[in-house]
Amino acid sequence: MSAQAGRSPAPPRPGRAAARLSGTGPAPVAGGEAPAGLFGTASLREATSSWLTVLASERRLSPKTVEAYGRDLRQFVTFLAGHLGEAPSPALVVGLKPLDIRAFLSARRREGIESRSLMRQLAALRSFARHLEREGHGTPAAFSAVRGPRLSKSLPKPVAASAALAMTEETTRAGEERERWVLARDAAVLSLLYGCGLRISEALGLLRRDAPTGETDSVRVLGKGGKTRAVPVIRPVRDAVEAYLAACPYPLPPEGPLFVGQRGGPLSPRIIQLAVARLRGALGLPDSATPHALRHSFATHLLARGGELRAIQELLGHASLSTTQIYTQVDSSRLLAAYQSAHPRARMAG
Repeated sequence: MSAQAGRSPAPPRPGRAAARLSGTGPAPVAGGEAPAGLFGTASLREATSSWLTVLASERRLSPKTVEAYGRDLRQFVTFLAGHLGEAPSPALVVGLKPLDIRAFLSARRREGIESRSLMRQLAALRSFARHLEREGHGTPAAFSAVRGPRLSKSLPKPVAASAALAMTEETTRAGEERERWVLARDAAVLSLLYGCGLRISEALGLLRRDAPTGETDSVRVLGKGGKTRAVPVIRPVRDAVEAYLAACPYPLPPEGPLFVGQRGGPLSPRIIQLAVARLRGALGLPDSATPHALRHSFATHLLARGGELRAIQELLGHASLSTTQIYTQVDSSRLLAAYQSAHPRARMAG
């Protein structure tokens, strides 16, 4: 590995990567997803498999996060094969220089990958590097020496309270040519997002036995990292769920999903996203009015009405208070905008 010390980053050579790793066939582009046969040496594939198992079973990351981390590592290994001209092994990864990792991030940037995705990729690579160290392959110092790209500080974009309420009301969908029970279902899902601050995956992950109906004033949801939390459910949200259950034409077994699609199977998040897109057009809302914006609205509107930050953190299921504190910035920016548009001195200064 001493020969690496003085090298400069070379452009990716995908064809060479394929030849080294499989012996035949063209290789994917530097950032493209590599087939399993192009995934480094046997020892690296074994290390990768054990790492993904740890992420899923011990760290209890969501299946989607584990899948994304695995994809990030495949892209990195495919790049390394072309960049260094040999099949990556644990020893090669441990011996990398910061320049090698920066070359990968630069290649991804040239492909149009945004800073937030690059940060996630770097986090995945650092996690894998730590796993290699724990497995006794050596200390991969280069990964901690590379600084991630700067992230633009974009604040969440909640919708106004009146718009959020309109999005959750079944009556706003009366002109749509869809079955009534489907309209009631969409209204119930969006009511849970705005009325309880749920993520769309949390709402669609509820089972029929979890349905907040009658006098049941809370619901237990499975959040990120496999953590369960109890969330209070107000009467209007319970009414929306009850209206959906009364209209749903399918039998819903207790252990089955609460929300189902038009054929009776589990409801896809994409269906709710499309429903919200239709609502944006009907209500004249901006593109930022998404299902997740209702969760932002839940937090922002609670804070604006005197909700305690710690309580909002628990309701949202944030592991860190710093994640919740971003809503204080949203509220401050809204107050400043209101001041600048309404206060006489602000208008005089303009």
